[in-house]
Amino acid sequence: MEMIVAVGLFAVVMMVSIGALLSLVEANRRAQALQSVMNNLNVAVDGMVRAIREGSGYYCGGVPSAGDTRDCTEGENMVAFVPFNTGDDPSPWLYWFDEDENGVGRLYKSEDGTQLGGLPITSPEVSIESVTFYVIGSTRGSGDLIQPKVTVVIKGTAGRKITSRTTFHVQATAVQRVLDL
Repeated sequence: MEMIVAVGLFAVVMMVSIGALLSLVEANRRAQALQSVMNNLNVAVDGMVRAIREGSGYYCGGVPSAGDTRDCTEGENMVAFVPFNTGDDPSPWLYWFDEDENGVGRLYKSEDGTQLGGLPITSPEVSIESVTFYVIGSTRGSGDLIQPKVTVVIKGTAGRKITSRTTFHVQATAVQRVLDL
């Protein structure tokens, strides 16, 4: 009788331990998936900030005509600029926020100066709610002592399932590398 009680007690303890272990494994899997999604967002934002920092001729809020610059202290959802080392192609690069065909907000990039050639740079698991670009110091006036800079503010959620989604708010600033004072 004591042996049956001991085996039964051992079985109950093992079932509880295995349940806890399986919960930990599932939580670890979710955390790794979320980290992968956030790494995608970080790579996209880092690449965008690096390209903006090396560029020049910033234009906020649309596609510029040749040589135009435009500040936007109130913020817009698109920024254009002349990339570094353009060679024979002076087409501006564009970054903007829009929804894809599934209604997921994504960050897009185009290197041909039009939105038609744009490709999303964030994964579908990153649902962006808003992107705002602020450009300061791009227009040259007499005695302008402001180095051109672009600030981007991104708000959204990341994760595949509703139960494991995380909200984020990212802000990055790129100051033009070439001195423009």
